[in-house]
Amino acid sequence: MTVLVINSGSSSIKYQLVEPVSGEAIAVGLVERIGEGTGYITHTYDGNTTEITAPIIDHGDGLSRVLDLFNEKGPRLADADIEVVGHRVVQGGKHFAGPAIITPEVRQIIEDLCPLGPLHNPAHLKGIDVAMKLFDVPHVAVFDTAFFQQLPDEAAVYAIDKKVAQRHAIRRYGAHGTSHHFVSTQVSEILGKNNLKQIVLHLGNGASASAVVAGRAVETSMGLTPLEGLVMGSRSGDIDPAIIFHLARQGNMSIDELDTLLNKQSGLRGLAGENDMRAVREMAVHGDDGAQLALHVYKHRLISYIGSYWTLMGGLDALTFTAGVGENDAQLRSEVIKRLSPFGVKIDEDKNAVRSKEPRIISTEDSSVTVLIVPTNEELAIARQAMSLIS
Repeated sequence: MTVLVINSGSSSIKYQLVEPVSGEAIAVGLVERIGEGTGYITHTYDGNTTEITAPIIDHGDGLSRVLDLFNEKGPRLADADIEVVGHRVVQGGKHFAGPAIITPEVRQIIEDLCPLGPLHNPAHLKGIDVAMKLFDVPHVAVFDTAFFQQLPDEAAVYAIDKKVAQRHAIRRYGAHGTSHHFVSTQVSEILGKNNLKQIVLHLGNGASASAVVAGRAVETSMGLTPLEGLVMGSRSGDIDPAIIFHLARQGNMSIDELDTLLNKQSGLRGLAGENDMRAVREMAVHGDDGAQLALHVYKHRLISYIGSYWTLMGGLDALTFTAGVGENDAQLRSEVIKRLSPFGVKIDEDKNAVRSKEPRIISTEDSSVTVLIVPTNEELAIARQAMSLIS
């Protein structure tokens, strides 16, 4: 009995064939740099990894290649006893506080919410539509916003005219909630404590932070859409809203042009010309001024959020790095913790330098805060939620 999990991101597709009870990932894969000239696909099954480098036009093209890999390299999905297909969906709006079986009505709501998740919900729908044609089993959507449905009003409400906000469903919904929930739960299990004050840093091409008290999210960096918050691969994160007015009036930029600017041409890409942190680091090492500035701005915003959440919660027990950049960029972790050293936060640099897929503590015994690296496993979380729902 397995669950096929499809996790379509803004420029990537992660997929896993999962045995939800044991947590075993029977086959895993990743499609990267969709629509960016040269794409990469890795597919691993039974200890063997297949790698492909080729242009990947869009998410539909990427998923077609993934299905071909299953049939060619194994395991054949027709023989995998798939009980349910679980789909990651970023934006559930006010409609979904938990997973939902995908019916025509649910699919329509996901499509209607595309303006709130313009880089993600359309990609999710492509994955849903392709998979529903191929697999005659229940399909379940697991929403990134669900974990943040119970944000306190002081965190969720924007200070704009409340009638306008209510009419247009404007509030802070957050994103990456499946990851933040999974990781914060893992931290509680690792430390053997439930009443923790935590900050989780989900740092990938998309990036977000959350403050979690006793298992409940009390703040998060993303807002109405995934554009708000930290500096990201191609998204600006926080800016003065008046910049939009200024560019419209003085730069004669249209709404669509502004949307493209802030969602696809900003962040690391806007400052350094590359949205991949690995490429930006390489450029910075070779003296590229734009790349060096991008790294400074990225860290400045990140440290500002840590300080804000620490104060908001009235303390901090655990600080956790997760997702692609958070799990793999030891230099970034070291630089961030050095900025927190006046507050007694310390890490063991040898432990920090270790590359591992296992959750681990990297802080010293005398650190005022426990610092961890916990690899996120959104696919396992999605598989278990999907299976639980249909059961």
